Amino acid sequence: MMPVVLTVTGGVLVLAGLQDMFRTLLHPTGQGKLSSAVLAGLWRLSRATKHRIGVVGPSAMLMVLLVWVLLQVCGWALVCLPHIPEGFTYSSGIDPGQYSDVVEVLYISAVNLTTLGYGDVVATDPWIRAVSPLEALTGFALLTAGLTWFTQVYAPLSRRRALALQLKGLADTGYADSLHDTDPVAVTRVLDTLGADVGMVVVDFAQHSEGFYFRESRPELSLAHQARYLLRLQAAAMQASEPAVRSSGGRLFVAVQQLSTALDEGFIHLGAEPARVLAAYAAQHDPQGCA
Repeated sequence: MMPVVLTVTGGVLVLAGLQDMFRTLLHPTGQGKLSSAVLAGLWRLSRATKHRIGVVGPSAMLMVLLVWVLLQVCGWALVCLPHIPEGFTYSSGIDPGQYSDVVEVLYISAVNLTTLGYGDVVATDPWIRAVSPLEALTGFALLTAGLTWFTQVYAPLSRRRALALQLKGLADTGYADSLHDTDPVAVTRVLDTLGADVGMVVVDFAQHSEGFYFRESRPELSLAHQARYLLRLQAAAMQASEPAVRSSGGRLFVAVQQLSTALDEGFIHLGAEPARVLAAYAAQHDPQGCA
């Protein structure tokens, strides 16, 4: 009975890790429950220390990868544990009796997962021989997933930084205050571009939620610091006398609402209006505003 329990438990751990990896990297929502919990937990720890941890975003992603690896190592180890040591052949000079079964099976699982292939321990049990290649494939998938995850996060970050720089430039020139004196065609073009860029950021937060946990060292590159200027722009545009400008202001209003909803439902959890959500977004990324 115990071998069955160990095998089933190991299989559950393996599948749980693979499912979380799939939902994080391949699912349209981009949010695995386990990875989201790890990211959010480290973010709360970083805020509690006023972000003295440093690069919390990359660190949290590395922690998620480590959790995925541990799930696979421990899961496959439980599958192999009932077959230690009888189900394996050892090279000369290696006495399995000198090692704990748990330590030995963790070593075998780690070697198989990393596809190192030392050859010092070889499975002879038919069941273990059949599933060992699956663990090697899992390890290859983890390596590929890790590299893919780290490379795909930088495009969303670049779009977010570009939007922050654009808002910073508009704020520095007092664009919202001078909007009524500017050519309506030019105003609508600017507002529509901003609305489209905000929409891209909303999609990025939905598909690449890990990007929220990346802080910027320079305020001009931080969307968290610059996003509230969107409220001034959309308010000024919706009070304009030209219908085209008001229409563009309405579209920007919808985009800001969508950004607020994405931030609130995914990370902030205030259930409040956009002004409060964007203020909380800025506070979470500002060491002086951390609780």
